[in-house]
Amino acid sequence: MVSRQHSETVDQQQETVLIVQPDVYSGQKTSMRSIEEQLDEIKSLSKAISLDCVESIICKVDRIQAGAFLGKGKREEIAVLVEELEPSIIVFNYTLSPVQQRNLEKEWNCKLIDRTGLILEIFGARAQTKEGRLQVELAAMEYQKSRLVRSWTHLERQRGGAGFMGGPGETQIELDRRIIGERITKLKKEIESVKKTRELGRKSRERVPFPVVALVGYTNAGKSTFFNRLTGAKVFAKDLLFATLDPTLRRIELPNSQNVILSDTVGFISDLPTHLIAAFRATLEETLHADVIVHMIDVSRDDWKAQRQDVIDILESLDIEYDNDERIIEVFNKIDNLNEDDRAEAHRKAKFDDSICALSALSGEGQDAFFDKITEILSNTHKTCAFEIKPEDGKALAWLYEHGDVINTAHEDDATTIEVIIAPANLSRFINAFDYQPLETK
Repeated sequence: MVSRQHSETVDQQQETVLIVQPDVYSGQKTSMRSIEEQLDEIKSLSKAISLDCVESIICKVDRIQAGAFLGKGKREEIAVLVEELEPSIIVFNYTLSPVQQRNLEKEWNCKLIDRTGLILEIFGARAQTKEGRLQVELAAMEYQKSRLVRSWTHLERQRGGAGFMGGPGETQIELDRRIIGERITKLKKEIESVKKTRELGRKSRERVPFPVVALVGYTNAGKSTFFNRLTGAKVFAKDLLFATLDPTLRRIELPNSQNVILSDTVGFISDLPTHLIAAFRATLEETLHADVIVHMIDVSRDDWKAQRQDVIDILESLDIEYDNDERIIEVFNKIDNLNEDDRAEAHRKAKFDDSICALSALSGEGQDAFFDKITEILSNTHKTCAFEIKPEDGKALAWLYEHGDVINTAHEDDATTIEVIIAPANLSRFINAFDYQPLETK
């Protein structure tokens, strides 16, 4: 059985796409999402790089064919549709083997990319920094090892490309495994160098030290909108999947005058290719070492529980024990899109669970409660203390400035009173080294 959904309009200026959505039956439910939700997501992914979906097809698959994924009857039915619609490209919402991809392209006489290829294409379009482009290229090379013909040239001719997939007018080039292997080795060395630079930056922040609050979540959960609200920055935030790819760091001041570094990270997605996670691990290091991890969840979506689990799975693949990690706050975002009953339920859950916060990144509703939860977590890892430092003891004063976050000073003739946020370990070191006792500890 094949079900078909037509788009209402076709923009002649865009590349047109036919989406094939397999509904694979394996004797048990294979996804927390309905097949319609899976189809909606792949449409959004296609839209993210300006592909115009002229038609989408849901194909029931009882048994995956080794050489072509789909059975002969379904392949022939789609071939007729391809001849009728003449799409620029077919997007197949499943991971295909190189043999399956080549056979389907040959049979349908149309360029085809699978889910992994489409995600890589989006990442290639979004990456702005050198680090991001290196990581995307590494993931693409890993993907291309067994696909010797470049898959994306048809798109590159239209919009210029990301640099590694060929520019306008470039002819098809077959890459052998030796060349790809050499390029992968070089890319890994360059990314390792970037990682070391990032570690130096993190160590520098630890010397300040400003606690790091990392925003994570499914793509399009509202991380960048919330980041912009809190920081006043103008990070690209749009209703598109993977609107943010390169990590962005900004310093903000909490209501209690404590400074923290807020980190906006790449959005996650279901079935994210393993080699893509590995390539972006250097970027995600910021999350691994964060003092607070804020998991943004778009609770206005019907499949938000599935999205939540996808993020948990990826974080656990990065060795974060989600259920046992006290740094994690779950933010129920976009409550302004909920009906009255669901909105009240979200606030009720947040009231009785310290690890949950309900808010709207767009309107700011619930932001004060969010700050309270951040402050509470940080209070377990950073103490606010006040000391009276003798005028002649400039070394002790300098030590506090170097190892703590000074939030207030008052100079008197006989002493300088300094209020500082400091890690417990550094607090002990300061007391032992300079023999000062705090006036108060919050």
